[in-house]
This record gives sequence, C-alpha cells and structure tokens, in this order.
Amino acid sequence: MSRVYLIRHGQAGLRQNYDTLSDLGRTQAGALGAWFAREGIVLDRVVAGSLERQRETARIAAVADPLIDARFAEFDLDQVYRSLAPRLCESDALFREEYLEMQRAMEALDAPVHRQWNRCDVTVFQAWQAGASVDGESWTEFKARATSTMDLIRGVASGEHVAIFTSATPIGLLLASLLGSGDEQAMRMAGACYNSSVTTLRARGGDVSLMGFNSVAHLDDAALRTFR
Repeated sequence: MSRVYLIRHGQAGLRQNYDTLSDLGRTQAGALGAWFAREGIVLDRVVAGSLERQRETARIAAVADPLIDARFAEFDLDQVYRSLAPRLCESDALFREEYLEMQRAMEALDAPVHRQWNRCDVTVFQAWQAGASVDGESWTEFKARATSTMDLIRGVASGEHVAIFTSATPIGLLLASLLGSGDEQAMRMAGACYNSSVTTLRARGGDVSLMGFNSVAHLDDAALRTFR
C-alpha cells in the first residue's frame, strides 16, 4: 500500500520577506525529520513546490535535493495585492485605512504581521477568488494548477512512500477535490493547517483516499504549533 504525505511548510519569515523559514519554522522542520526517523518511515521520493519556504522545509526534514514541481507552489499573495490593493483603496475607505496601517507595521521590520490573516488579506483574497482581474494567475488558473497534481498522487507506485512539501491552499484544494467539496470547504481546511503538519493519503491502483489530516504528532511542545 502506498502513502503520500502532504506537508505544509514550516512557519515562514516576516511578511516583507515571507518566502523563507523563521527560526521556529526550521525547528518545526527538524522535528518532522526526527519523527520520520522514529516512525521508521523511509521516503522513496521527496517532492517540493518551487517556493523557498517549501524547499527549505523539505531539505531540513527529508533530503538535501528534493524534486521540484512548481504546481505545488502557493498562490502569489503579493502579486494579487499589487493588482487589487490600489483599486480597493479607492473604493473602500476602511480597507485603505487598514492597508496603510499594515504597510506601516511592515516598515517597522519587527512586526510579526505574517502571523495574522487580517481584513485586508480577506478582502483582497475574496475579490481575487470572485474573479477580479489581476496581472498574473487568476483564482481559476491557480485552482486548476493545484488540483492537476492529483495525477502525480494517483500515479504513485505500489508500496511507494512519497512526501510532498507544499502550502496550505494547495492542500485544501486537493482535499476538497478528493472529497467532492467546493471552494469554501477547501479554504476551511487550508485555514486549519498547522505549519509543518502532515496530511496522509493512501494511493492504490489509481484510487486515492484520505487517511489522516493535519497531524502535528512531531510537535510535542504546544509552542511549536503555529498557523502562520
């Protein structure tokens, strides 16, 4: 029986340099690697998305040179902001106020704004998801990219154990696709994912089923369990 481990990256850096791991994120990744060893899990293949925080988590937890599949990358929130924030600032006074406050916090360098999913994020994301035009990947294109990875999962060989280091939204979309759920449920599952959490799938003869969601068995200290 094959196993596929979908792993969210460790905690990322500050918002102005988000595509890195924080010190805590590196600790989470190291704990995951130690857990694999304790459990006797031998990984036949390690895949990571193209983002640095995904690749670094894979390097610390599993192998120095993971296979890269860009389809597992998270959507580019910065790109969505660049396209939509100016328009939203013009049409939504509260958004403009909170957006400017967020910018001031980011300029302070020490503000841990990466750990908050704030109203600005929600407003920008919902506009993008609803179809607002952006310079870059649309929600529909991102969703199609993320769910296209199911062909890799279904193609896992009998008895093979594969670890895939990705991000919360691709995990949510993959699980929603697998369970026949819509975007709302996908985002609920994405929002529930801990950093470095393990979601386990069983693959057999092209059939894929969910065996475990969002496990943090490797994080025995509650202080290591973070969402952002």
